[in-house]
Amino acid sequence: MKQVRFGVVGTNFITDWVIAGAKEDERFCLAAVYSRTRERGEEFAAKHNIPYVFTSLEEMVASDKVDAIYIASPNALHASQSILSMQHGKHVLCEKPMASNAREARLMVETARREGVTLMEAMKSTLSPNFLAAKENLKRIGTPRRYFASFCQYSSRYDKFKEGIVLNAFRPELSNGALMDIGVYTLYPLVVLFGAPKTINAHGIVLESGADGQGAVNMQYEGMNATILYSKIANSLLPAEIEGEDGNIIIDRIQTPVDVRFYPRQAPASGHERRAEGESIGYKENHNEYYYEVKEFIDLIESGRIESEINSHQASITTLEIMDEVRRQLGVHYPADDE
Repeated sequence: MKQVRFGVVGTNFITDWVIAGAKEDERFCLAAVYSRTRERGEEFAAKHNIPYVFTSLEEMVASDKVDAIYIASPNALHASQSILSMQHGKHVLCEKPMASNAREARLMVETARREGVTLMEAMKSTLSPNFLAAKENLKRIGTPRRYFASFCQYSSRYDKFKEGIVLNAFRPELSNGALMDIGVYTLYPLVVLFGAPKTINAHGIVLESGADGQGAVNMQYEGMNATILYSKIANSLLPAEIEGEDGNIIIDRIQTPVDVRFYPRQAPASGHERRAEGESIGYKENHNEYYYEVKEFIDLIESGRIESEINSHQASITTLEIMDEVRRQLGVHYPADDE
């Protein structure tokens, strides 16, 4: 079995999580890490038993020690680092959101096609067996009429923000904010299932740093509405729901689907009647939640395909087109928008 040798960009907790899932695929080989400082790079390498440490990204992507690059740097760096990697013939698995805006994503896709390398956004949820179960059962709900998803998670970084300390999560110069960080988890599945909306109407709260703290977006499709809620300044316990004329699909957590159920259309309940529990259509997942995105990426490389059918290039571009419009309506601007 031929292994794919990965170089990683980014030494944060997300990289730790992805590495843990990736190691469940025997084809994954963690060969190198890039860090701006030798000390941090060597510390991370020792932690994960990585043989090569680079303090120059140019040297790592030009090296014959790696075949693919996993990018988990700040959002503002995704496009430039991905394009540089692909120009050196490396396959790229790039963290979500794939770029600061749709313009950058298009440039990334153009580079992947020109260089003939694999490029995929690391959106883990849409490659999970439980999301795919929802997708496969979508026809059972009949004509779809509404999509609803919520991901609201109070951030410990917001406590620092209120103390006057602006960490990366709320810095627009890094293309960060609530929409980019967690709102994307509500939008990307919508795009995978239904494509681009016809209209977008957004409202939200913009913090003093210029980054958004939370938002609500209503979208109109042909014969269907979609609503997403996201926040880093408040919590929500709401599940996701896809409503159809013949039934409903409930997903407990859109960002990490665990419990997925189908409910056939029923007569309205009266009094204290209990709603039926619904039919479980999901799976007991036997792997780390990050395993599935790495498996998909390596499968693509092995088969010589440059994009995933699920986490497709168009899905990434369309999601960022929606996010660009949401930010325009909220008044959230990134330096990357001016380039």
